[in-house]
Amino acid sequence: MARNETFVAAPPETVFDVLADPRTYSHWVVGSREIRDADATWPAPGSAFHHTVGMPPLHIRDATIVERSRPPVMLELQAKARPLPSARIRLELRPEGEGTRLVMIEDPANGLLNVLAGPLGHAMIRLRNVESLRRLKALAEGRTPRPGA
Repeated sequence: MARNETFVAAPPETVFDVLADPRTYSHWVVGSREIRDADATWPAPGSAFHHTVGMPPLHIRDATIVERSRPPVMLELQAKARPLPSARIRLELRPEGEGTRLVMIEDPANGLLNVLAGPLGHAMIRLRNVESLRRLKALAEGRTPRPGA
């Protein structure tokens, strides 16, 4: 399991507002290139946004689907980038003082692949997610302008 957490100097509702805007994902998710389209019901369970991930010259077009959503405390996603394995990402938001304790847990969606990733694979995911959470924090705290704002 790759688990990261950070403190965001904004209430959970503000942090969840960033997560509820699919346009922000290309700004905070490391490796995401663009958000091409999103269901109007995002982030309702079953809704999706369609993204492009990867570095040139390899671009993969796929989708991220909401598995569970409890605004403003939890969002669980399945991120796809076929032919690569899917990932399950759980974002937990807990009030802490004047801000939010944000926890991100990411695992390969397949149990066998989760085991095969091993400590090195999970460490690499954790490293990537340190930067992703830094970017998400900057958006939620208003230090980075939100897309379309």
